[in-house]
Amino acid sequence: MGDLSKEINSIFPNNRVKALLNILYTSSWISGFQNEFFKSYGISPQQYNILRILKGAGKPVNVQIIKDRMIERSPNATRLMDKLCAKNYIQRLPSEQDRRVVKIAITEEGNDLLKAIPEDFNKDLLKKISEEEAEQLSNLLDKMR
Repeated sequence: MGDLSKEINSIFPNNRVKALLNILYTSSWISGFQNEFFKSYGISPQQYNILRILKGAGKPVNVQIIKDRMIERSPNATRLMDKLCAKNYIQRLPSEQDRRVVKIAITEEGNDLLKAIPEDFNKDLLKKISEEEAEQLSNLLDKMR
């Protein structure tokens, strides 16, 4: 990775356009890295995110809470959870009071999978920037949103 202009062989009308395209290009680069990384675990980055949400919640939660907390808002969150359920990484717990209410919980197998995935798997993506630069980047992205 280096200069976006060289990476995509393009020039930009101004730095704001270049910055926006750089964000989109970098997002795609990160997604590609994560998709490839999680293949060996048999899950997608979005499924990993769901497992982390459930682990962090510490108790069964409803689907809407999961959708609200996802990094990448996904209209197919239910389908992602269906796949996790089929692999026995999560379970659906129907409410005894209201059949329409279903809570989702991570299973022991789901917790075991999370333990097998190194927590610092993204470290190589950030190895070229300092802690201070990472803070500055994060602040700029927050300001943009």
